[in-house]
Amino acid sequence: MRISTKMNAAINAQIGMELASSNQYLNTAAYFAGRALRKLAEFFFKQSDEEREHALRLIRYLNDMDGTVEIPAIGAARSSFDSAEEAIQLAYDSEVKITASINALMEQAIEERDFATQEMLRWFVNEQVEEVSTMDDMLKIARQVGERNIIMVEAYLVHEEV
Repeated sequence: MRISTKMNAAINAQIGMELASSNQYLNTAAYFAGRALRKLAEFFFKQSDEEREHALRLIRYLNDMDGTVEIPAIGAARSSFDSAEEAIQLAYDSEVKITASINALMEQAIEERDFATQEMLRWFVNEQVEEVSTMDDMLKIARQVGERNIIMVEAYLVHEEV
């Protein structure tokens, strides 16, 4: 094994977090689709795909490092919300939690002087800046427009595609 047992286990835990996030984004997308908010649904389906890709990136890394992939059990994702803002808040909170976990992995890699893992994690550190910023923007917009005018978020997302 070219990666420590401790780091291997931590990366497997991160894979679980990424897959749980992907599942949560799927449920959130379905929630928005059920409300006929197609652009929000599309946005969250895309986020789900990205989180799954993050998990795959970590799995490939463990395979490249002759590690052992052990995907942890994933709990059920939340499927109902009282408001769009609540759904987006959950997504924001999740991205903050994932960022903290990535940072902890980086700290561990530095402590272990595991330069290969540090290099791999740099991509995730940068990616999380974008992920948190995106969800923060969505949350700010949802709060500004309020539940009654949530359709305005749809207009915002259309504008962002240009």
